[in-house]
Amino acid sequence: MNWLEYMVSITEILGTVAFSISGAMTAIRKKMDILGVVVLGVVTAVGGGVIRDLLLGITPPAAFQNPVYVAWASGTALLAFVLARHTWSEKDRYWFEMFLNLVDSLGLGLFAVIGVETAVECGYGENGFLSIFVGVLTGVGGGMLRDTMAGEVPKIFRKRIYALAAMAGAMVYYYTADRLIGGAGALWLAAALVVAIRILAAHFEWDLPRVK
Repeated sequence: MNWLEYMVSITEILGTVAFSISGAMTAIRKKMDILGVVVLGVVTAVGGGVIRDLLLGITPPAAFQNPVYVAWASGTALLAFVLARHTWSEKDRYWFEMFLNLVDSLGLGLFAVIGVETAVECGYGENGFLSIFVGVLTGVGGGMLRDTMAGEVPKIFRKRIYALAAMAGAMVYYYTADRLIGGAGALWLAAALVVAIRILAAHFEWDLPRVK
């Protein structure tokens, strides 16, 4: 395993944990039971990857070939449930929302990068549109499933330039990896850019135009 493959593996686990926390905490906010918390955590963590693999013709999807991602997602969701059950109070709502936005942004950035890298590995590196589209879909897919299952309008359609942040990260990774700064550096640069955009959007309340 070379350095880039090692970094991609670490990034996949970090993204899985981040999105699992996001899904689990959304389920907790919706007052779901422990099963709902675990299911929403797992779906959020692996859903985007499953959609990506089906689009690229990778069957069965990686989440079913290697159960380590489901295991990480399940364990993380269970831990979030236990901690919330014993420490949660209404006074924590502000920090809850801040933390949820942070881990959701981290997962979005990491999976957008992984989506691009997977498309390149499948031989579509010359097709920039496809690679970037797959990256965005990988980043937002799990969150869309999470919000739909939680009975909410997905964030991609309503909240803080969500999809545009994923697109920016995917484009930065696609155009800098192996061209300017190398794969590992591009990976973390792109992920950091997504997190920064999402945090700034939350702080300054940036949204796309809508009909009032």
